[in-house]
Amino acid sequence: MSIRLALPPQLVEDAQAFADGSREPAEPRNAATVVLMRPGPRGPEVYLLRRQTSMAFAGGMCVFPGGGVDPRDFDHAVAWAGPAPAEWAARLGTDEATARALVCAAVRETFEESGVLLAGESADSVVADTTGDDWESDRAALEARELAFTEFLDRRGLVLRADLLGVWAAWLTPVFEPRRYRTWFFVADLPEGQRTRDVSTESDEVTWLPAMQAVEEVERQEMLMLPPTYLNCLEVGQYADPAAVIDAARGRSVQMFTPEVETGPDGSTLSIPPEFESLLATR
Repeated sequence: MSIRLALPPQLVEDAQAFADGSREPAEPRNAATVVLMRPGPRGPEVYLLRRQTSMAFAGGMCVFPGGGVDPRDFDHAVAWAGPAPAEWAARLGTDEATARALVCAAVRETFEESGVLLAGESADSVVADTTGDDWESDRAALEARELAFTEFLDRRGLVLRADLLGVWAAWLTPVFEPRRYRTWFFVADLPEGQRTRDVSTESDEVTWLPAMQAVEEVERQEMLMLPPTYLNCLEVGQYADPAAVIDAARGRSVQMFTPEVETGPDGSTLSIPPEFESLLATR
């Protein structure tokens, strides 16, 4: 099965109205998502959540942990290990304050939606266990926006381990969608000793799957994914293990890609980044 499914005529008409200026697109929100990985016999395994069908955006879709940037992710500088915000800004294509907030959002959303925390008591340590009642209380408060992530880190004396993240991709929701996000994709390896938990209130099922198995299930129409999630699984699945993915992410910089409607002999479809053409040719 190809991910280049023909678009409904009404959606094509809507896209044209945005293209010619007849309609004004929704203002995008900034968001961060993390391809959380662990090693497996078939290469990297990825952590996926199936969003509840009642969700206004991507209901029923399998996604990586992630979500919108909380304004309080900008609050103040927290203890930080890894590349400086200025380096993140250059690699993410943003200003320094936004880059710092995106990294905070990536770590916060991963903790909120999987229970995995990329932070430690020092620049070379990682929290070993986040399953206790006190951790769960803080996680729930973060998810409910009753607690700012910067305050959470400060109160616990934790250092944000930005060095455990790698930059991977950036996608902007098409202009015809009523809810739009500028989403930066990060990659991270599951820290030793930590384990994921089914905790997110926005999902009805979570699973670890080999990245290529997830690709195959989408192609067999056994799983629903938006194109960016599918393509990121496909790319990550080309590597032998998470360490190889993290190594590939070192020094990577990204440019925001916005899918556009393309019309061909098989109808109208959404465009994809050109670097994926050769990978898709083998599917």
